[in-house]
Amino acid sequence: MNKLELEKIKQEALQKNIPILMDDTLEAIDKILLEIKPKRILEIGTAVAYSTICFCKYLEIEGMIDTIERDEIRVKEAKINIKRAEVEKRVNIIQGDAVEVLPKMNNKYDVIFIDAAKGKYPLFLSEAIRMIKENGIIIADNILYKGYVMGDYNKHKQRTAVRGLRKYIEDIKQNLSLDTEILEVGDGLAISRMKR
Repeated sequence: MNKLELEKIKQEALQKNIPILMDDTLEAIDKILLEIKPKRILEIGTAVAYSTICFCKYLEIEGMIDTIERDEIRVKEAKINIKRAEVEKRVNIIQGDAVEVLPKMNNKYDVIFIDAAKGKYPLFLSEAIRMIKENGIIIADNILYKGYVMGDYNKHKQRTAVRGLRKYIEDIKQNLSLDTEILEVGDGLAISRMKR
């Protein structure tokens, strides 16, 4: 992996206000991925592939990342960035809406990372549970969403996102096959481990 290019990709994304993984969030995920050394990762929401590239260094030698992105422009940028970072052999970009793509997928993953349309998180979760390996980990970013999720936020603008995230938290807490913790890093990180 080309670390110099990765840093450039990060700076470019920040300059363009493209949301990418915050450093403290990456640090928390870092510990998890180091521990499990995943063979297969599924990422829902590629954007410019910053997190995708970051995750590559934790993969097993033969490991692969499947990453889903619906925005055509972002897919083009992601492909360029993946090439720049010299990880194109380890990444498979799937262009399409995750809502339509996920039900057609049947692979099993060690780690599933959710960072896409906040209102769709509950749907992403049910697909993730279907595809996660025993002892695998489902990670959801932005779970506290600017503090709105735990507050009494009810404004129209973000209502769908907030409602979706609240439902996601409820679902992971009630699911007895998941062992979940919510970390107050970045914009909130939910880590759910599939029990044996």
